[in-house]
Amino acid sequence: MTQSRRSFLNKSGKTLAVGLGASALAAPAVHARSPIRWRLQTYAGPSLAAHVVKPAVDAFNRAAGGEMEIELFHADGIAPMDEMFRALRDGEIDLVQSDDDSMAAPTDVAVFGGYFPLALRHSLDVPVLFDRYGLGEIWAEAYAETGGVKWLSAGAWDPCHFITREPIRKLADLAGKRVFTFPTAGRFLRRFGVVPLPLPAWDDIGTALRRGDVDGIAWSGITEAYTVGWADFTRYFLVNNICGAWIGHFFANEERWNALPDRLKTLWRLTMDSSHYYRQHWYWGGEAELRVGGAKLELTAIPDDEWAAVEDEAARFWDEIAAASPRAARVVEIFRRYNAVTAEAGRPYR
Repeated sequence: MTQSRRSFLNKSGKTLAVGLGASALAAPAVHARSPIRWRLQTYAGPSLAAHVVKPAVDAFNRAAGGEMEIELFHADGIAPMDEMFRALRDGEIDLVQSDDDSMAAPTDVAVFGGYFPLALRHSLDVPVLFDRYGLGEIWAEAYAETGGVKWLSAGAWDPCHFITREPIRKLADLAGKRVFTFPTAGRFLRRFGVVPLPLPAWDDIGTALRRGDVDGIAWSGITEAYTVGWADFTRYFLVNNICGAWIGHFFANEERWNALPDRLKTLWRLTMDSSHYYRQHWYWGGEAELRVGGAKLELTAIPDDEWAAVEDEAARFWDEIAAASPRAARVVEIFRRYNAVTAEAGRPYR
């Protein structure tokens, strides 16, 4: 009986081993799939990027579960600011966070990126204009013509103020001020004697302020001035703003975007929305708190009756931009219509 049991177990073990061996040979080899790796360059330096984009990138990488990973590069990390469009189109970068104006996008809507003079009062104006008033469709249309760059989403940043070494208390104080600002904003401010000075890289802004190579900036609100250290080299913050919010965007290399699985496209779109939301409350709260409690910058103001001349000149500037192309005229008309609605609505819009 013992011999029979041993013989049975021996035969059964051999049969099982043969079966397992055959199964192993028949099963396809399984290899870990390498994640999709993309590179994102932002307009911002490290201290600012820690708020305006890094939380979103980190969240996306966690949520993607190893299927995709985005590597973040700061300002000028791969391409200089005004070459980001070309680098994105050519595939050197996969994603860009910037305004159209700064990255020299070859579209007729680029002039509206960044700070379009006196077009916006509050940061919430940006998503309303893009989602409810049709600017999103216009931007998608414009970038579809560029041949390689996909516009993905627009969001709001901070308002644009003069932050200077010397005080500005009247309109005449603007004359002769050497200021680092955005291309279109600089084009407008020349009408008041401002001298826009370009700088080659993000890191050069602080250096130029410290050395006195520029008299100030018209680049941001007070939150950025404190966050990135510009408030350490300036003394005054003009509360009159050139525009109530910066219009920035996310762009992608079109071919690589089209190749992404739909679930990853959806995940990135949700991530962009999360990034926009974070900036809404980070800037909105920071602007108020630092005006009240910030110890580095003294607040100044140009009287309303003088500032009215800036608003009147902005209306003429809009007319000139609208004449540049039919699409530019459509954008200006939307700005006019929206501003008319909010003016009639009154508080809290105006």
